[in-house]
Amino acid sequence: MKAQALGKHGEQIAAAALEKKGYRIVRRNYHCRYGEIDLIAEQGEMVVFVEVKLRKNDRFSLAREAVGPAKRQKLRSTAACWLAEQEDNRPARFDVIEVYTQDGRIVHLEDAFQ
Repeated sequence: MKAQALGKHGEQIAAAALEKKGYRIVRRNYHCRYGEIDLIAEQGEMVVFVEVKLRKNDRFSLAREAVGPAKRQKLRSTAACWLAEQEDNRPARFDVIEVYTQDGRIVHLEDAFQ
């Protein structure tokens, strides 16, 4: 599978896991001039911006480690853009979902960063 197809596959797995937990997916692959957010979901009154990371395994590093300071800042700016477009003042948080294809493990890190 090519990288883009793998990314979409990981996002589908993550979205299904969120829906199973009762989240409602509002948007997939939101783009603005600041960047992209993989999934935007709602959990009750909370808006949840989700970064999905797909890896074969965690042998060399955890997938969450790819969400460093620069990526976090891009996600914050992109989320602010979406919230402004929607005129949405609800509380929001950032989650990271790790998808490991080798063992089928899904790790959902709620409120992964501020």
